[in-house]
Amino acid sequence: MKNTPLAGLKVVELARVLAGPWAGQTLADLGADVIKVESPEGDGTREWGPPYITRADGREESAYYHSCNRGKRGVVADFRDAGDLAFVKQLCADADVVIENFKVGSLAKFGLDYASMAAGNPRLVYCSITGYGQTGPYAHHPGYDFVIQGMSGIMSVTGEPEGEPMKLGLSVSDLACGIYSVIGIQAALAMRERTGKGQHVDMSLLDCSVALLANQSMYHLATGQNPPRMGNAHAQVAPYQVYELADGHFILATGNDRQFQRLCAVLGRADLAQDPRLESNAGRLANREWMNGEIARDVKQFTKADMLRLCDENNIPAGPINQLDEVFADPQVVARGMQVELPEGIPSVRSPFKFSDAELALDRPSPKHGEHQDEV
Repeated sequence: MKNTPLAGLKVVELARVLAGPWAGQTLADLGADVIKVESPEGDGTREWGPPYITRADGREESAYYHSCNRGKRGVVADFRDAGDLAFVKQLCADADVVIENFKVGSLAKFGLDYASMAAGNPRLVYCSITGYGQTGPYAHHPGYDFVIQGMSGIMSVTGEPEGEPMKLGLSVSDLACGIYSVIGIQAALAMRERTGKGQHVDMSLLDCSVALLANQSMYHLATGQNPPRMGNAHAQVAPYQVYELADGHFILATGNDRQFQRLCAVLGRADLAQDPRLESNAGRLANREWMNGEIARDVKQFTKADMLRLCDENNIPAGPINQLDEVFADPQVVARGMQVELPEGIPSVRSPFKFSDAELALDRPSPKHGEHQDEV
């Protein structure tokens, strides 16, 4: 039997789409027994394709569904059916954790809300994931990742300065909320060890996305101004952006004066290294446009392979802009074992944890609809 960090933890997942299932999958990877409860219609993401993953028995489900449901056992229940509802309540009666992402208040009519569940199971850690949280003027509004990326300010700092605001190429608000939810759940479990009591963990996509603003939020709080949209450049560091090479593009991320000096040596530009306007990061920011023009002209003489090799040899932070086939062929990604193959030949990407004295549970693919009904 595998030595997993959360072995013996029982989690009931009353969630669908991404944020809740992402939290459940992370806990499953860490060894928890996660039981995914679906409606008779199933999690809608099962149909979110193409592309699809074909199981050994020929059954097809979307790759999207498989991205966030690995490691769970699956059952089906209709909360409007008395027998099914009793079954779900029985599952929750001895659960350590319940994860749900229903609209605020909608589970109370079934007796599946925190107050009802905790009355019979006071050690329960109950995590609610919603767009805006359990309180506030937007609490009853539905939450969607794209909308939250806009409302949270993430899109205001993403994209080219003269272009339209852009969302990220992945559902960062959903994913961040899923990850923060795991942290909140584990914190509540640790507190339960001291107090003997569980609690309600109230997670909001908007809260999590605002929390992600990090230095961008501090720019505003420190100055009262809105941070500029910089495209692939950095608002506080230069040169720190994408440059075009003879055969593609690369990322240059010089973070201090010494790295800039080494870059100048690689480019054969002693004049830039000695220019008093560029001796500090503040000067490089003030002269960014002119400096970038000089660097852009010089790096175009290099191929990507040569430029990345020279940066590596001279300890200058730089990297390629990989397509996903290049990502999964990258020797570092391969060495870390990020791509895994689950039973039934289903490909997957593991959670990014490495432990000195524990391992992940990566031996169960996403459940078929109701696959473990009899077992559970």
